[in-house]
Amino acid sequence: MVAMAEDSRARVLVPAVLARLEATATVLPVGPGRSFFDDPDVRAALPEVDVLLTGWGCPRISPEVLDAAPKLQAILHAAGSVKAIVDPAAFDRGIQVSSAVVANALPVAEFTVAAIVLAGKRAFRLAAQYRTERRKADPHGMPGSYGTTIGLLGASRIGRMVAERLRGYDVHVLISDPYLTAADAAELGAELVHNDELFSRSDILSVHAPLLPETVGLVDARLLGLLKDGSVLINTSRGKIVDAAALERECVAGRIDAVLDVTDPEPLPPDSPLLDLPNVFVTPHVAGAVGSEIARLGELAVSELERLAAGQPLQHAISPAEIGRIA
Repeated sequence: MVAMAEDSRARVLVPAVLARLEATATVLPVGPGRSFFDDPDVRAALPEVDVLLTGWGCPRISPEVLDAAPKLQAILHAAGSVKAIVDPAAFDRGIQVSSAVVANALPVAEFTVAAIVLAGKRAFRLAAQYRTERRKADPHGMPGSYGTTIGLLGASRIGRMVAERLRGYDVHVLISDPYLTAADAAELGAELVHNDELFSRSDILSVHAPLLPETVGLVDARLLGLLKDGSVLINTSRGKIVDAAALERECVAGRIDAVLDVTDPEPLPPDSPLLDLPNVFVTPHVAGAVGSEIARLGELAVSELERLAAGQPLQHAISPAEIGRIA
């Protein structure tokens, strides 16, 4: 059974992916968009369901839904986090859970590396100056990327992807994560440090921590104050991880630059000074999968289904132990 909003279904299950899905499994004809579990037709079909293919717009799979689907073997999520939709009872019942978070992480990592390269040249600040002054800005006072120290706050999937991609650049990478060992960091081509050292040594600091109760406001005024004058903060994670008022103060003062794909609040109010500052570049939460990239989510989920049908282990399984420390 496909359990996602109708508009998500059309974007995730593009024709080629849908053909693979239908070649692998019988897709119950509950109708497009009728995947909410209180729908009578859905309830009537649930006893025959072996696999739920979920996505954006899927309601929470509660113990009551699980009771109505006694044959359910797997929940394959064609989107990122499963935390909001999969009740822990699913794990207790031995139901396998998979997520396409890796497919959504890839464009974020690509976006971040691109932002790091451009930030190294202070391209965003120079572009704003060019636009307002209508003359070529002088780039010679800008630091450039060679030998730059890049700090990664969090060794999430995206943080790891960014570290791996930075191997091809002449930069030094620092990383801070409470679950990472020095050996793990070295394998990523990075040096493991604590948060204070990460912020004080980084020329460009990129946020990749998950949004959890303990990470709300993690990047506070004190940590921001440790950043060097003229350094750059990049946030493609979640806006609430950074103290919004403290960040605004630092940016308004012009002491640091910021590249923000996420903000707090999101979207920013129309009168937010961040929208007009030459040292701040704001994008409307576009780093994750958009447009044609969304098909990757469906491809990954259907690949998991194909593995399940062939009796092979899932490649992107989520374990109960991970739930507490993923967004």
